[in-house]
Amino acid sequence: MHIIARRTAIGFGSPLLLSSVRTSKPTDCRGLPIMAERSPHSEVFNKPKIELHVHLDGAIRVQTILDVAKRRGISLPANTAEELKEKIIVHEPVTLTKFLEKFKEYMHVIAGDREAIKRIAYEFVEDKAKEGVIYVEVRYSPHFLANCDVGKNIPWNQTEGDLTPDEVVRLVNEGLSEGERAFKIKARSILCCMRHMPNWSIEVVELCKTYRDAGVVAIDLAGDESMNLEENSNHKVAYEEAVRCGIHRTVHAGEVGPASMVKEAVEELKAERIGHGYNTLQDKDLYRKLLEQNMHFEMCPISSKLTGACSSDFTQHPIITFRKDKANYSLNTDDPLIFNSNLPLDYSIVHQHMGFTEEEFKRLNINSAKSSFLPEKEKEELLHQLYEAYGMMRSTAL
Repeated sequence: MHIIARRTAIGFGSPLLLSSVRTSKPTDCRGLPIMAERSPHSEVFNKPKIELHVHLDGAIRVQTILDVAKRRGISLPANTAEELKEKIIVHEPVTLTKFLEKFKEYMHVIAGDREAIKRIAYEFVEDKAKEGVIYVEVRYSPHFLANCDVGKNIPWNQTEGDLTPDEVVRLVNEGLSEGERAFKIKARSILCCMRHMPNWSIEVVELCKTYRDAGVVAIDLAGDESMNLEENSNHKVAYEEAVRCGIHRTVHAGEVGPASMVKEAVEELKAERIGHGYNTLQDKDLYRKLLEQNMHFEMCPISSKLTGACSSDFTQHPIITFRKDKANYSLNTDDPLIFNSNLPLDYSIVHQHMGFTEEEFKRLNINSAKSSFLPEKEKEELLHQLYEAYGMMRSTAL
């Protein structure tokens, strides 16, 4: 999901004031383990992992927000990391308007600042390395981090400056690349179109083309699923260009929207992966068809509960059906800053509440690598890393 525009007007669940992933820890009233600080590795699956659905602007360190605000002379409603975290994290179900106000607490600090944008990309890679991730695809909207060439309404009430979406992509690429070298993992990026800003979409696909050899691997469409694709035709035009140029494609669909949104993503936008896609199960024929096609679903367990996309009872989560049917899917964090979560916690949750085993974790990570948007040679190298780490022998070539 994108933290700004992909939500529909729904209530949101309580966030996680958590960070250790031991299943023996005490739990809160929602059955989630209570944690005081984040654990770098999962105890339920302390092996290499792949993450394919996480938003850069939803994965920023709170301390970084404070540091940048101090350097830029921007006042914040909190003086310490803990105080600011309390402002950012949603503690109880709220309206969409209230939810979006949380992002106003910090996005104006990061957006438009070259040093900050490069820093959050670099730190993101470090944080993922600590979680045991060996390959990550991180997504963001270049326009939301820019302060010029974005139209009349500059995001976050910024004063117009000289940081373009193009330069944002370059800065993020530099931060990710430096992080790769420092922390010995592989990181690539996906550029987001936004459903409510169709005029950006053509620019987004052009940026994907420009930077396809510099770290950008795909295009995404995020935003309010209730917005009609026909009335916002620039999205389809952008995706048609992506298909023409061989740009990989993923689409947020079927998260809070109906199964018809998933069908539209696959048939109209030629999506190769689906972001979330829980409501695909509403259409049995579509679901079976996508199973046969080995469609990959980017699933985010904790996010889906706290955004109200799925039942608050994890034992009734759609992911259980996908697991039982041996579907092709990944486990992801989505917006870990907002949920005060991390990838090990998502693994812990599905292990504790959904019956996930080590063998299923291995299977889904191998499928995640196969469904990544890496070139084939790099994909083979990534798969080799996983097979070696998991102690698995490959009898045939992929």
